[in-house]
Amino acid sequence: MGERVNMKIKKTPLFKLHQENSAKFVEFAGYQMPIQYAEGIVEEHKFTRNHAGIFDVSHMGQLFIHGNENLIKDLEKIFPLDLKNLKMNHSKYSFLMNDEAGIYDDLIITKIETGFMIILNAACKENDFEILSRLLNDKYKMEIDKKRSLIAIQGPRSAEILGYIINGVSDLKFMSGNRFMFQEKKVYITRSGYTGEDGFEVSISNELVEEFTKKLIEKGAKLIGLGARDTLRLEAGLCLYGHELDKDKTPVEANLKWAISKERVLQGNFIGSQKITKQLSDGVNKIRVGIKPEGRIIAREKTKIFNQSDSFIGEITSGTFGPSVNGPVAMGYVENKFSEQNTKVFLEVRGKKHPANICGLPFYKKSYVKGVSK
Repeated sequence: MGERVNMKIKKTPLFKLHQENSAKFVEFAGYQMPIQYAEGIVEEHKFTRNHAGIFDVSHMGQLFIHGNENLIKDLEKIFPLDLKNLKMNHSKYSFLMNDEAGIYDDLIITKIETGFMIILNAACKENDFEILSRLLNDKYKMEIDKKRSLIAIQGPRSAEILGYIINGVSDLKFMSGNRFMFQEKKVYITRSGYTGEDGFEVSISNELVEEFTKKLIEKGAKLIGLGARDTLRLEAGLCLYGHELDKDKTPVEANLKWAISKERVLQGNFIGSQKITKQLSDGVNKIRVGIKPEGRIIAREKTKIFNQSDSFIGEITSGTFGPSVNGPVAMGYVENKFSEQNTKVFLEVRGKKHPANICGLPFYKKSYVKGVSK
């Protein structure tokens, strides 16, 4: 008898290309995904920071909701965003929340001609679809488009390399997008990403994605796995669903209140708004912070955090070695009174307590392209 294979594990349209490039695979959110290639996570991380990395993020959900002004009103009852003033082809970061403002998912929502495109986390997309269908009473045409792949190209050379293949992408500014043409087919490109670097996300048909990716590689970009994606986002202080965010944490506790529209809070008519308003007014008991160990010890997820009096005050949600900062970095939640920068804390790793300090985020300065689209 041969080794049993889980037939339910999905593969992205780039699976064969990953194999050809010596990828090591891991199961992630029900997909067989590359965690690294031959050079390893640290080299992939550095290459993205200095050149341009290609990330296959086709496992994520590309949700399209088609509708008119009524759709905007209905979505504003769900998301804490000012969607009526969102410009065409512009994007916002937001949350799908429960009544207690716990986060079902964090997402990017973009206004397009027919309604909205929403990028959902891979592990959450099916549940998100069910929740949104129910909340919208099946009034609108909704679909997770499985005929399209999603490719991110990230790093300081990303605009140059993508520009060799598709004209006009450098005109886009951060969190804006537009339709472009590749091989006489439409692709949708936004200037955004998850690394702290300038970059783009490209929604492209499954039939064209391998050819498109090979052209990026020909022009000097390299395939990068999930391992470096994690170290890059952590250095940039960006949250990962299931770690920093879940249905028991609110955007205020996650230190993401910047993503909530002040006007919408005043109106108070979206799901979770009562809890959000109360937390903004009264404060929170726990809050997400950056944590920098003093030595070289790496504090992984679920590492316990103690104060100087040896009292338990919180827990690490993500921790790794940061290649760009040449040292360990971590994020976690601590009691609010211990959240000030430079507060000394202790991390319990393998039964010993190691000194660390609360610090500001990000660990590595973001390099986004600001401004308004032309």
